[in-house]
Amino acid sequence: MKIAIVGGGFMGLVLAHKISTTTNATVKVIERDSLPGGLSTYHNYGDFTWDKFYHAITPTDTDLIDFLTEIGLEEQIQWRRSLTGFYENKKFHSVSSSLEFLLFPLLGPIDKMRLGYTILKGSRTDDWKSLEKIHVTDWLIKLGGKKTYDKFWGPMLHAKLGENHKKVSAVFIWTYIKRLFKARSSASKKEHMAYVNGGYKTIFDRLEENLKQKGSDLLLDSKVENISPDPSGGMNISYNGATEHFDKVVFTSPLNVMEKVTAPELYNISKSNKPIDYLGVVCLILVTKKPITPFYVLNIGDNDTPFTGVIGMSSLVDLEETANQHITYFPKYVGQDNELWSKSDEEITADFLKGVKYLYPEFDEADMISSHVHRAFKVQPMQVLNYSEIVPKVNTPHPDFYVLNTSQFVSESVNNNSVVTHVEKFMKSFKTDIESYPEKSIAQ
Repeated sequence: MKIAIVGGGFMGLVLAHKISTTTNATVKVIERDSLPGGLSTYHNYGDFTWDKFYHAITPTDTDLIDFLTEIGLEEQIQWRRSLTGFYENKKFHSVSSSLEFLLFPLLGPIDKMRLGYTILKGSRTDDWKSLEKIHVTDWLIKLGGKKTYDKFWGPMLHAKLGENHKKVSAVFIWTYIKRLFKARSSASKKEHMAYVNGGYKTIFDRLEENLKQKGSDLLLDSKVENISPDPSGGMNISYNGATEHFDKVVFTSPLNVMEKVTAPELYNISKSNKPIDYLGVVCLILVTKKPITPFYVLNIGDNDTPFTGVIGMSSLVDLEETANQHITYFPKYVGQDNELWSKSDEEITADFLKGVKYLYPEFDEADMISSHVHRAFKVQPMQVLNYSEIVPKVNTPHPDFYVLNTSQFVSESVNNNSVVTHVEKFMKSFKTDIESYPEKSIAQ
């Protein structure tokens, strides 16, 4: 059996691996970009290659960790202590251990107790449907109080969402509490996160190697032009000026792309009258001779910088991974109508560097080895109030056409652990379809 997967992002490649290793089918992954991975792809920074956008593994990413073990990368997972900081009123505060948390000067004893209660309540809540009816600010203030929100949660929301945090429901922060606040090891009470030696390039190289060993393939620089049903069964895909027949097709790219290239009889999409707003990111990456920040994550509590947070990747990743150079990400999360999209890389670099110098007056541009601007127009949908009611619902009436993508993430943040979880769920029914396929064919 020949199966095509449209989209070579992390989801498409995880799915391809699962199919090629658990069934007798061969897989062809068709990706339009020159590199695999989508938002998880990598970039050549000159003397080293590392992730295009920042990624880290938390102890609660159990499905992702199990998958990395499955593809033989368990020994490549490196756990390190990760430091978290807050910046407010021109002062840096570390909250990277239980003691530092207790000494956090921006909150008094009662506020810290209410903050702890909010985290405990969020981590033990499973009813996300009730949370999507409450605005995130209202929920956090109700549980932890106004001061706790202003000094702790507000900066975190601003770091991830910018001004768009005013639109989302409590589901958004609940997903992060579930994932990130369990990152403290029970033994040391200190935060720990991990990366894979070589970054996500190592993961994608291994996946491509495994596919080839199974007689499957990953095609890059290949744009799908048309997907249509074959009268005799299966699907025909036109790409790169040619047409190829497949027994089944799984579409993992965004729905708006699917609608442009797929025969309309292959799917039904029920859409709400309310459009979905997507969050994008514009990110400056600096490669420097000296470290800029000691923190892996710095949440910024004021609006005096053009970026919404600082990610000190080199505080987590060993310098030997990055040619003894320090790599720091300065992301700005914005909506699709933000003026930042129309600015050139040079303009963004100049604006963001002003913010770097404001935050770190000792920063010297002479220490810069290189700078890079990366953009992603659609990182994740904004989980507004009653988001599950406006998410497009996709039905695929044809037995040989399937859709699996992040538009189906209703109560989760878009992260690679969730991607693996969704692929595992999909495979349970898909394997049944594959195993029964020969009998269906004979019957026809």
